[in-house]
Amino acid sequence: MNILDRALPWVLGGAVFLLCAGSAYGWAGVATTLPAPVSLAVAAAAAAAAVVARRSVWPVTVVAAVAYIWLAMWPPVVVASYYAGLQLGRRRALWLYAAGASAVWALGGVVSSLSGGHRALAMGSSPNVLILGGALAGLPLVAGLWSHARRQVLVAMREQAEQLVREQVLRADQARAQERARIAREMHDVVAHRVSLMVLHAGALEVGAPDERTARAAALIGDVGREALSDLREVLGVLRARDASRDPQPTLADLDRLLARSRALGLVVNRRDEGPARPIGQSAERTAYRVVQEALTNVHKHAGGAETDVVVRHLPAGLEVVIRNAPSAASRVLPKSGWGLVGLRERVELLGGTLEAGPCEGGFQVRARIPAA
Repeated sequence: MNILDRALPWVLGGAVFLLCAGSAYGWAGVATTLPAPVSLAVAAAAAAAAVVARRSVWPVTVVAAVAYIWLAMWPPVVVASYYAGLQLGRRRALWLYAAGASAVWALGGVVSSLSGGHRALAMGSSPNVLILGGALAGLPLVAGLWSHARRQVLVAMREQAEQLVREQVLRADQARAQERARIAREMHDVVAHRVSLMVLHAGALEVGAPDERTARAAALIGDVGREALSDLREVLGVLRARDASRDPQPTLADLDRLLARSRALGLVVNRRDEGPARPIGQSAERTAYRVVQEALTNVHKHAGGAETDVVVRHLPAGLEVVIRNAPSAASRVLPKSGWGLVGLRERVELLGGTLEAGPCEGGFQVRARIPAA
């Protein structure tokens, strides 16, 4: 509740007090012959009842009935009628209030006609009783009913909107789950099957290898394939289950192991670190690892095992990774997706970094700047 909502009951109470005092003195109604302290006490009671009318309509209703019959004070009647329409949502309570208000208004008209003077002329005649009753009690009651109905409509619309949002989120989750399951099936049926065949053929080649060098190469291919199957199994688990447990992802601490695998496949890889190492966050380190991994994969595919330099440069506010391979006359025709560098660029840019890739001195260079998390 903001300041305006907290101050509104007190503003209403002050307005009721001033209008009741004006009515008692004849400025905004019929002047009374009672002593001023009595009139002001009734006005203060009406103001206090108006302050709490938002929580309960009955105090201001009782004060309004007494003040109107006794002193012809109309402001509490307006407040009571409005809050009755606003709070009494049941038909029985509304009819009860309407009957009671009509009886009080009729009794006030009788008392006014018996009092004589200006009060009998202004509030005791039948036409004036009907007109004032409709204006001071009927219209506020209708306004309260309209506000109550509008509030119910707004609440219903808000609940409906929240329900639609929940249903939309649920449908989106279901669609994502179905798509993840479809991707997992495709990867299992196509990629996992072919990698498994590769591992089987590597094992057969290792067993029947004519020399030790071929056996070592076949064994290395089998190990890489089995590791690829393990990684693929983890990916499939993540795709199939929302809360699947994930093993720790590789970071810069695993970079030497990645380079060792490339060296075992015959690639000459030189690593150089520059600058003092600083903590940059797990996400930044994982991204740097993936950049080096994709660049080395491209060297294996397209550069014929050319000598490659990997430079890890620690910057004050992040990390720079440079992978540059020398020119190579060898040419390999291997299947490629064409999305490796695109995916890397998107991954680096998600962290606020930049990635540049292109020919350099006859070879190829990949440079990634990754800010610290």
